[in-house]
Amino acid sequence: MKYSLTKTLPAQDFSELRTKVEEALKAEGFGVLTEIDIQATMKAKLDKAYKSFLILGACNPVYADKVLSLDPHVSTMLPCNVCLRELEDGRMEVLAIDPIAAMGSIGKPEIEGFAAEVQEKLKHVLDSL
Repeated sequence: MKYSLTKTLPAQDFSELRTKVEEALKAEGFGVLTEIDIQATMKAKLDKAYKSFLILGACNPVYADKVLSLDPHVSTMLPCNVCLRELEDGRMEVLAIDPIAAMGSIGKPEIEGFAAEVQEKLKHVLDSL
């Protein structure tokens, strides 16, 4: 089962890519609520070296409100994770959760409709990079 939307980009400055991703998210109505620095966490907790790797918890409050109003338990699947990571060859990968795959197991067609709309927005984010 495919559960993410993915785009691979040429090698570039990681912090500049992060800025581009955040700007693209903002253009689609998302804000970044959380951040997990995988590289720093793995180094601190396991003394293991990772290349640049960041998980951004992105939220579009309009859609979050719509799905939470239908089913508050959907909160366990929010926010939408958008990941940036440096690949072994230096290229960059940007991934986003596929909301249709994530919400499909809920079994509520009205939520699946919103998931399809969010999926389109996340595809626009990746296409704009």
